[in-house]
Amino acid sequence: MKVLQCRTWIVGIGALMLFTNGLASGSTFRMNLAPARTTSAVAPPFGPASGAAQANEIDSAVAGDDADGGNGDDGALDTGKVINRSIARGVGRGAKTSGSSRAKSNPEIVRSFDGLNFFDQRFANNGNQFSVEPPDQGLCVGNGFVMESVNNVIKIYDTAGNLLVGPLDDNTFYGYPAAINRSAGTRGPEVTDPSCLYDADTKRWFHVALTLDRIGTTAGLAGTNHLDIAVSNTSDPTGAWTIYSLPAQNNGTQGTPDHHCDLGFCLGDYPHIGADANGIYLTTNEFSLFGDGFNGAQIYAIGKQLLTSGAPEIPVVLINTGDPDIPVPGFTVWPAQSVGSHHDTDNGGTEFLLSSLAVFFDSGESNLLVQWTITNTQSLDTPNPLIGLTTSLVATQTYSVPPSSNQKDGNLPLRDCLADLTTSCFSAIAGATSRFNNRLVHIDSNDSRMQQVYYANGKLWSALDTGVQVSGDVDSNGNPVTRAGIAYFVLNPNSGKVVTQGVVAIKGNNVNYPAVAVTDSGRGVMAFTLVGADNFPSAAYASIDAKTGAGDIHVAAAGVGPDDGFTGYRPLSVPPRPRWGDYGAAATDGSTIWLASEYIAQTCTYADYFVDPTCGHTRGALGNWATRITQVHF
Repeated sequence: MKVLQCRTWIVGIGALMLFTNGLASGSTFRMNLAPARTTSAVAPPFGPASGAAQANEIDSAVAGDDADGGNGDDGALDTGKVINRSIARGVGRGAKTSGSSRAKSNPEIVRSFDGLNFFDQRFANNGNQFSVEPPDQGLCVGNGFVMESVNNVIKIYDTAGNLLVGPLDDNTFYGYPAAINRSAGTRGPEVTDPSCLYDADTKRWFHVALTLDRIGTTAGLAGTNHLDIAVSNTSDPTGAWTIYSLPAQNNGTQGTPDHHCDLGFCLGDYPHIGADANGIYLTTNEFSLFGDGFNGAQIYAIGKQLLTSGAPEIPVVLINTGDPDIPVPGFTVWPAQSVGSHHDTDNGGTEFLLSSLAVFFDSGESNLLVQWTITNTQSLDTPNPLIGLTTSLVATQTYSVPPSSNQKDGNLPLRDCLADLTTSCFSAIAGATSRFNNRLVHIDSNDSRMQQVYYANGKLWSALDTGVQVSGDVDSNGNPVTRAGIAYFVLNPNSGKVVTQGVVAIKGNNVNYPAVAVTDSGRGVMAFTLVGADNFPSAAYASIDAKTGAGDIHVAAAGVGPDDGFTGYRPLSVPPRPRWGDYGAAATDGSTIWLASEYIAQTCTYADYFVDPTCGHTRGALGNWATRITQVHF
């Protein structure tokens, strides 16, 4: 269990004001971005799609699943080893709800098409990729383009859904050697957790990822890690980009502060991006990379004009929410994206961020959110930025850490391969060292951390995973069943009060990994995955309104089979933790909203898989996730 390091917070209802003019020296640090380099959105050849697992199919440096922390196969919380970690202490009881209705039609959909999938990810860059779960989705839209980014591959489309670039692996995009050179056996840096943003003010695209350096070209991690920040040189994402690096190991090297992480290196985990009129804001969860301990969320504030102008020296302000001067805990402090050019210009420019608190309590429950407000953001484009920070607690409905999500049974060829006693499928195709009988998995739900935040029409919009008990949903003994649902919030950031809030849930099923986007007129849509006894993992959404709350559940693309990925099966993952989501994505081009959700787009029998483990180039030997991109118009 990862624990907070030398920190105790007493959290109560009310506003807690912090540093209304600047920040205390212990909470902030001034650093500079590393010198820029250039790249272009040009994808190397695809394939070859050999199908069967190869040597070094799973990256041992990240414990094999690109993300650790959450519910293991026994239902217990497991915080894992390397990246995408959790600090959740327990699963909550689940709020009682009457549940949501499922819509009979989807008249709002303009277009919907399949995005990236496991096959694209695994066989990009001549197949010099690892098998990776989960996809971790980024989506950004603007100027007639749609950019989708997952672990660890990118596609760029026009708004009609025509593919322009991709699949382009992240290592190539950021100018690194391949994740693994399958001829030589050498490794490139581990690039993970992508996010992207189109900024209407500057007409530039921003793409951010966490990069972990290797010891030379070996599998071992060096300890140093950084956020790569790619900025398009024009409004066309298919052209040239400039890349900056922001060191995140925070051990006193490479211009970083020393946060005294266990065994010498901190980790800038789970990065995400937001923007206001003046700045780009990156946030991370800081853990000790090789040891124990969580140090609090980190907030990096960077001048937007400096980033897009290619300035030779760009200052960065780092706010460490783990500093003792900060009166509330910060975990997954998600920065808001503003719609178009609609920003809060008060107090010299204002950026809002939100975080949740349930993960800090043994009960796994909370009825408070934390609003973080950064002011005087106009100073970020000056040589000596001076920003202010206030924190406030917002009283809300009770939300909780949810359980994992059950799913409908169906074709599970990887599971069957691992258990087959009559063949050597487990070794020849799955690359496992032994046979194992695995059950139908419950896929991962999130840990009630805050998800995507939008600032629109003077309000903050967001959602998170929560436990729910839907009326009439009981087990064989008549006891209420707690499942994964979504709690959503629309807040007034000036009054610090809830405008509207509620829960999205459906009897006998789960909804998880929400992402909210809102138009400039204040019409919102929330994307998520729908999965349960009645549904294979499906791409779904619901409207969200500041007055009426959430609407019915719509299914943009129904799943056609269960999740069948290596992170859920022994002996490929020990203990199994069936990876799903980590985060979804939604974006607006001003008048319409674009959604990206993970779902299962393929199914095939074990007999088909045994002949061709890609099942006609619809999956890989070790996984079958896919994504769906949907445009919704009001």
